[in-house]
Amino acid sequence: MSLRLACLTSALALTAGLAQAEMSFNRIASFPVVKNMAEGEDQSRETSPEIIDVTADGMTLVYTDSPLNALGRVDITDPANPAPAGNIALPGEPTSVAVIGSVAYVGVNTSESYTQPSGQIMAFDVASGEELASCDIGGQPDSVAKSKDGAFLSIAIENERDEDLNDGEIPQLPAGNLVMVNVAEGGLDCASLKMVDLTGLAEIAGEDPEPEYVSINALGETVVTQQENNHLVVVSKDGEILNHFSAGSVDLEGIDATDERAALIFTESQPGRLREPDAVTWIDDTHFAIANEGDYHGGSRGWTIFNKDGSVVYESGTSFEQAIIQIGHYPDKRSDAKGVEPESVTFAEYNGTPYVFVGAERASVVGVYDVTDPAAPVLKQLLPSGVGPEGYVTIPSRGLLVSANESDLREDGGVNAHVMIYQQQDAAPVYPHLTSEGMDELTGWGAISGMVADEDGMIYAVNDSFYGFQPTIFKIDPSQTPARIVDAIRVHRENGDAAQKLDMEGITLDGKGGFYVASEGRMDRAIPHAIYHVTKDGLIKTNKGEIVIPEELMAVEKRFGFEGITKVGDTLWMAVQREWKDDPKNHVKLVSYNLETEEWGAVRYPLTEPAKGWVGLSEIVAHGEYVYIIERDNQHADEAVTKKIYRVALSELVPAPLGGDLPVVTKEEVRDLIPDLKSTGGYVLDKIEGLAILNDGTVWVSTDNDGVDDSSGETMFWSFKLD
Repeated sequence: MSLRLACLTSALALTAGLAQAEMSFNRIASFPVVKNMAEGEDQSRETSPEIIDVTADGMTLVYTDSPLNALGRVDITDPANPAPAGNIALPGEPTSVAVIGSVAYVGVNTSESYTQPSGQIMAFDVASGEELASCDIGGQPDSVAKSKDGAFLSIAIENERDEDLNDGEIPQLPAGNLVMVNVAEGGLDCASLKMVDLTGLAEIAGEDPEPEYVSINALGETVVTQQENNHLVVVSKDGEILNHFSAGSVDLEGIDATDERAALIFTESQPGRLREPDAVTWIDDTHFAIANEGDYHGGSRGWTIFNKDGSVVYESGTSFEQAIIQIGHYPDKRSDAKGVEPESVTFAEYNGTPYVFVGAERASVVGVYDVTDPAAPVLKQLLPSGVGPEGYVTIPSRGLLVSANESDLREDGGVNAHVMIYQQQDAAPVYPHLTSEGMDELTGWGAISGMVADEDGMIYAVNDSFYGFQPTIFKIDPSQTPARIVDAIRVHRENGDAAQKLDMEGITLDGKGGFYVASEGRMDRAIPHAIYHVTKDGLIKTNKGEIVIPEELMAVEKRFGFEGITKVGDTLWMAVQREWKDDPKNHVKLVSYNLETEEWGAVRYPLTEPAKGWVGLSEIVAHGEYVYIIERDNQHADEAVTKKIYRVALSELVPAPLGGDLPVVTKEEVRDLIPDLKSTGGYVLDKIEGLAILNDGTVWVSTDNDGVDDSSGETMFWSFKLD
């Protein structure tokens, strides 16, 4: 490891958490599952790791891939460098997998229709991919669980409903049930298969139970969630129903329950919100935890611990979601549905400490809870995941935790699906890098764009148009660990309303306590290309506060406009993201505006030739005798090539009049950011958007998390020193 990268890694660790004696989980690797496709296969097809398990030796991961009708395998002999082990073709859609020894038991959905469900439980040798056995299970399987002794399997037969029929309401027959089957040496004992009738138990559509998830304790007892029925059932290893009870409801206060308003406002409530649990996991032989993802009528945005007698031992309420809000992972577009949408719970003991891992599907976060006292769990960490975490597997013998992240967004220009690996380390937590924890008011944030450093070491950052009804300047204290948002300055007009029709992409200081903000225009949405003068309290004064680009620029404008702003003397300099109509290929403008003379001008900046997609600018910051510029492509993960900081000497920033020939400046590379972006074990994030430089030459860089919309929500915020 180079000295520069070693220093960066240390800085990231310090940015994210105080050095503590206790152990922490940190991500060490990400594996794009498209790598499991064989040579010559169409790698543009969707892939999706959902439910995941591991061989007994802890060396091979096995996951279901529904779009490919396959089981995927990953070699984690070296967990920091996972390697593809290929796919095993299946005769239908895999829904869940459990591995006993070196044999994978997979539920396969072969249903012809909702009214004629069918499926199999199949056994495969993980190493060779050979099919060992198969049993007809009489319906469409969902979850598969293995007993602690490896003697039998429990399978939730959901026989899921048609969501387009009767608005998805149940009952919709045929009813689901629970199937239990013994494991034979090297396969399955199909003759032992028994079906457990679950009808007539739930208060909601009792004639149509839809088992969702199963887990088995050391006594051989299976707990079954019935998500749509909002019900829980405990079954003995002999198939006898020991207990059943409603999952109940939660009164939610202090939530954002309104969708599509582009603002984070946590003042609403939802009384009597049904839990409607998805995943379930035993903590011990008496207690189990459920993830309250919700369905049509519920979703309490948290998780719950029950005693198997039906009593609630712990209820997270909104505390889990609020912790996620503080680290910038709140999915605003899911506000009217199920918020962060906890979907997964997994349990394991590491070095004597029992943990429950709670996965929030829409927030792409894994919560790590110490459940030494099941009545008072302690949230120890929030780990960044890939997009749409679905399944987890714990490997305590190796100190590893693995998440399967199902969303494959390549068709829409996003990132592909990944498996992510975390390791328990004697080290500080690396994530989060930025938080609003400690503010008097619960403050959500996201889509951080432009930044600027103040003389006192504070950093100011803006959010972009994703939060168009709540444009905000965030004051960040980077000296704390993690860095802290300490103030949220709401940008508003003189009538007090939020200043709309803005896409704030750049910010600089005005030298008098206020700011100049660059707004990237988009004329098809009536958002002008403009500069706004904002007071220290966030006010844009009518008429005086807006500087609109001149006709010479309007005549050649395109959607991708100002992406950064900085002030040099009396002149504002704005970086234009991509070529406008009059720019030569791979050249963009640095536009100037003199505050005293009100004259406009520009120079041209030479872009790097894109390897794929496009390359553009996303920030400009003056420091010393240079302006520092972020240049990036629009690619993720292994496709990313250009994520760099360059600098241009101030002596070259001599603007020429608009409409004529413009001088081309010379750029000098300062830092390649791709090693930085890889240093936390994740895939390379697309949007490097923010840059701030302190007086001592410390450079802070941030990424834009797209408001957690088709994004993992991860925000990186890190520093290094200029040479």
